[in-house]
Amino acid sequence: MSEQLFEDVACTVCACVCDDLRVTVRDGRIVDYQPFCSRIGNWFEQQNSQPFPAALQSGAEVAFEQAIDQAATILRQSRSPLFYGLSRSSTEGQRAAVALADRLGATIDTTASEGHAPSILALQQVGESTCSLGEIRNRADLVIYWGSDPIQWQPRHLERYSMKAGMLTPGGRADRTLIVVDSKRTETADLADHYLEVEKDQDFEALWTLRGLLRGVEPRPGSRTGLPLDQLRDLAQRMKTCRCGIIFFGYGLVLQPMGNNNVQALLQLVTELNQYTRFYARRMRVAGDVSGADSVLCWQTGYPFSVNLARGYPRYSPDEFSAADMLERRETDAVVLIGSSRLDCFSPAALDHLQRVPTILLEHPFGEISFEPTVRITTAIYGIHRPGTAYRMDEVPIPLRPLLPSEFPSDGEVLNAIHAALSTRS
Repeated sequence: MSEQLFEDVACTVCACVCDDLRVTVRDGRIVDYQPFCSRIGNWFEQQNSQPFPAALQSGAEVAFEQAIDQAATILRQSRSPLFYGLSRSSTEGQRAAVALADRLGATIDTTASEGHAPSILALQQVGESTCSLGEIRNRADLVIYWGSDPIQWQPRHLERYSMKAGMLTPGGRADRTLIVVDSKRTETADLADHYLEVEKDQDFEALWTLRGLLRGVEPRPGSRTGLPLDQLRDLAQRMKTCRCGIIFFGYGLVLQPMGNNNVQALLQLVTELNQYTRFYARRMRVAGDVSGADSVLCWQTGYPFSVNLARGYPRYSPDEFSAADMLERRETDAVVLIGSSRLDCFSPAALDHLQRVPTILLEHPFGEISFEPTVRITTAIYGIHRPGTAYRMDEVPIPLRPLLPSEFPSDGEVLNAIHAALSTRS
């Protein structure tokens, strides 16, 4: 019986990309991992499941080479191809996707357009005061989760960064004040020192009132403030007098009507707090390498998502070139899905058009999709079967290394093969 222990393994299930796991592999199967995380268990158990066909065409198993040829044919005949996904890829796959999209004059979009797009638009307008997660662990004595529930989506975030002992916080949890601001009570709120229940869709009013209170400006009587005024005064005072503070904000703040205005108000508040103390803001990303997709697209095109390359140079317009909007307006005639994440966020009209056009899906063996793509090619998983690089939610690159053997190619290898097929037959 062959057994191997892997130390300091990085996990890409969520955007924390925790790189301190100890994984035991026995006879080509993952049999144990430490420390525990509520989101990892099912992911590792899936790796021991029955193998999936290497390639499918209209639901029928075909050879890999035939699937590549069919994918190349679809893209060669397309006049307006769309690439979407990339949040579970590595830098290799993301670069290959941009290169192929550029070759075709396609539109390329990431899952950020259905997630933290309002945050990205806001920071493009006003900038952000931010830092690495390591600085939070070592310095922060005030931690605020605003519209975010890490216990559900990033289970080890508190354990590794917000509550862990650091250079200036040797007592860990005892040296910090934890505050949760949300419109509903969450599991994270149950662990907090203070839970502030903001009125639904009144986050902007609460943040704007806080900005005024920092300047000594009181709201007019009867003004909507989102939170009781005494709670806002106390929060403003805690923010001004802490040694180092951080606001981690999530979908509860972002995915509202005009969510970019909420984030813009928060980022401006944090910038103004730096007149009094050291203060930061960080997005609580969900998918494993969506930050890497942002970074690679910025590096390759100058823009983080929703980029159109049809004119031979990049054009950026989130309302025009997002995958969901293009599908809803029926402006694409072929789709390449690099992973199937966030498709459930598309409107019924967008999903209807997605099922009507030729679709090429690159997905790991356990990915589920509600319709049958024209071509499905099974890909290896970065950090399980292939080495690579993933970007943590604070844009810190984390190296990935393989744990299990796999005969499947990576998504980067598949995209490069399609690119080669287009070049040899064009």
